[in-house]
Amino acid sequence: MSANGLSANSTYTNPILPGWHSDPSCIFVPEEDNTFFCAVSSFLTFPGIPIYASRDLIHWKLASNVVSRPTQVPEIASSTSQTQQDGLWASTLRYRKGKFYLLSSYVSMYPGFKFKGLLFTSTKIFSDEAWSDPIWFNVGDIDPDLFWGDLPEGPHIYRKDGYYYLSIAERGTELGHRQSIARARNITGPYEGYRGNPILTNANTTEYFQTVGHADLFQDASGNWWGSALATRSGPAWKVYPMGRETVLFPVAWKEGEWPVLEPVRGEMSGWALPHPHNKEIPGDGAYVDAADSIDFPPRSTIPRHFVFWRLPKVGSFTVSPPERPFSLRLLPSRHNLTGSTGVAGETVEETGITLITRRQSHTYFTYSVDVSFAPTEEGEEVGVTVFLTQYQHIDLGVVFLPSPSGKLTPHIRFRTTLLDDLNQSKPQNVIEPETITTILPCFSKEIKATLQIKAANDSYSLCVFCFTTGISRL
Repeated sequence: MSANGLSANSTYTNPILPGWHSDPSCIFVPEEDNTFFCAVSSFLTFPGIPIYASRDLIHWKLASNVVSRPTQVPEIASSTSQTQQDGLWASTLRYRKGKFYLLSSYVSMYPGFKFKGLLFTSTKIFSDEAWSDPIWFNVGDIDPDLFWGDLPEGPHIYRKDGYYYLSIAERGTELGHRQSIARARNITGPYEGYRGNPILTNANTTEYFQTVGHADLFQDASGNWWGSALATRSGPAWKVYPMGRETVLFPVAWKEGEWPVLEPVRGEMSGWALPHPHNKEIPGDGAYVDAADSIDFPPRSTIPRHFVFWRLPKVGSFTVSPPERPFSLRLLPSRHNLTGSTGVAGETVEETGITLITRRQSHTYFTYSVDVSFAPTEEGEEVGVTVFLTQYQHIDLGVVFLPSPSGKLTPHIRFRTTLLDDLNQSKPQNVIEPETITTILPCFSKEIKATLQIKAANDSYSLCVFCFTTGISRL
């Protein structure tokens, strides 16, 4: 038996949604073939607000993206969003009488801290297109639930045994993150705080999983309670955690009339029996969250739904399998690079955008490579790969058209990092930034053919370029 009296009859490992999957809100829907669903934050990425589905709480597959049309939330465009912290913050996902409800907030950090609420609905959870345009409304604070508290983070209300339980995250999403709870007989209060608060935290411990909080509680078909939360695999040093805030799962013991008891978050967990163990029969064409990719963009295919853009993509920037080059993805250059400009005066939402396509890092160890064909014509044109955290923090390896010492435009290899403060775009103090390295590409012709590669091992990355000529390959 575990400390909370749960039978050690199931074992699984956290996180259940690896890679950047913060602020989870999860539900169980018996009417959808006893399936669990979790929604997570997306900020300025597009498509936005991914929802994942699982039958066994272990294998999670992308069910749909709530925001898949630029017209739903045009504010994501770079001309109206000013900082990388803007965008769609934490959501609440709920289900009632055949309809799914997704409540979120759009936040603008500058100038001033502003937020508006959005309500999306759908009757077909496995379809991007089925999600409605949002109903916009004024909201007093961030992270709206179906009920509101005062300056809350991730509030949720549950009705159980004649009580309304209000659970809320506190102390920010850093090392002091924690979850507390209160209850009342009436929805309007007065609320009694639990003397044992916080009910969930790894603050002031040496645990590998830190910043635990922003929790949501839900039941399975057997009536057992579970909880999801965000966490970082950073340890108490909280300095290196390249996959950001991830979603973790823990069992909850909630006896009649008593306060819920949440198991502390660890890497290996035991608790209630897992429902439908090892069941991966999830409908839809979404990818499983931890699956590897091998994509060659055949004719009549589309960009995978788990790939994301930073802000809204410029119209026409990406073409799958163009007639003149089947089994490829054609990228057109954007006037904006990965850093800096957030829009040009006079540009429409359709004109602005960065030609950047990404996927979440979901493994500590991985090898990513892309084959490119590149025929630059103007100075500064570049194609490359990036380890991208935000517009102001990224590591890039690119092939760029620059003047040689003789003044002739020549393809170069360029490695550089960008590390700026988000709001004032200044370099943070006491941080050593690697120097930029630029060298002439050792093999090139009118059309450059190369493989760009990123490898990750624990908390470090290595970036390589392999360029090809007839019978020769060089690093």
